Amino acid sequence: MLAFALVTTACGGAPSGTPAATEGRSATAAGNGMLAPDFELSTLAGGHERLSDHRGKDVVLIDFWATFCEPCLLALPELDALYQRERSRGFVVFAISMDEASSNGRVRNQVSKLGLSYPILLDPDTRVVSLYNPRATAPYSVLVGRDGRILRRQEGYTTGERENLEHAVDEALGR
Repeated sequence: MLAFALVTTACGGAPSGTPAATEGRSATAAGNGMLAPDFELSTLAGGHERLSDHRGKDVVLIDFWATFCEPCLLALPELDALYQRERSRGFVVFAISMDEASSNGRVRNQVSKLGLSYPILLDPDTRVVSLYNPRATAPYSVLVGRDGRILRRQEGYTTGERENLEHAVDEALGR
């Protein structure tokens, strides 16, 4: 029998100083079933996105990330591939940058370098981070169903996590 090691990594929250890598956690049930708190944030492209605008129509993955977080930068392209594959079925990704407002140039460079196609939201005052991710770890994701309820939370980036997330998205989309 073969055994595979899962590598789980998460970055510390605040961008001040060097982020410490901490042991990540797998998907949790904490808060699942609760109505996801509404928010509206500016996008990197200059628009705005409001979570409640998607209620009743889309499954939304809220992904908190930062330019200083290597595990985030590894996960973002995988999320983009999932988004490209499932967006026609009503799947949306909100990638919320936790970088400071003065880092928008760095955020723009990373998004361009990675070729990301989903909305990049900016939360420089960490208002939304504090609602969903009070420890401000990254990456951190929350899957919200069409009914606006939290289905799943994930802290850290785990090799092999892609299949678990794809399964959760498929279930939420009704496949």
